[in-house]
Amino acid sequence: MKYLASCFALVLLATPTMAQSVGEKTGINSTLGITPATEDFVKQAAISDMFEIQSSQLAQQRGDAADKSFAATMIKDHEKTASDLKAMVSSGDVKVTLPTELDSTHQSKIDKLKALKSGDFSARYQLDQVSGHKDAVSLFERYAKGGDHPKLKEWANKMLPTLRHHFQMAQELAAGKTVGKH
Repeated sequence: MKYLASCFALVLLATPTMAQSVGEKTGINSTLGITPATEDFVKQAAISDMFEIQSSQLAQQRGDAADKSFAATMIKDHEKTASDLKAMVSSGDVKVTLPTELDSTHQSKIDKLKALKSGDFSARYQLDQVSGHKDAVSLFERYAKGGDHPKLKEWANKMLPTLRHHFQMAQELAAGKTVGKH
């Protein structure tokens, strides 16, 4: 029975519906500095944008003044990158299917945020922003350096300064410093 369950799990992991390699999903590729496959990069970038937008919309409702200011920038900037990515896919430049909803990990984070109020909400939102932007910078750096789709690679490189700035802003927010705008 264990053998059958293991085989079933491997089949599920290999199916196109997963559309993401195990290495990218588990974070091992990031740890090892491995360039993500184009499909993995697009999926992770799209999910990151969706998470940033949804979590920041919650921060607009539940966060403190600093959270709300930061969240406004996140919504504006991540709607732009989501639009850029969608345009590349829609035009046929990038032949990948964009996810239409969050993966279970990010949905769980949203669900946790929805359950929190005031200070607890702010603390979790800020930690999620630091972690999420650290991951995004890693993802974009790795693809910009070694990705196999020239236009997408160029776009990833172009987005890096903004993502690095977001990461810095998130760290400052979590540290209780006044967050600068760009």
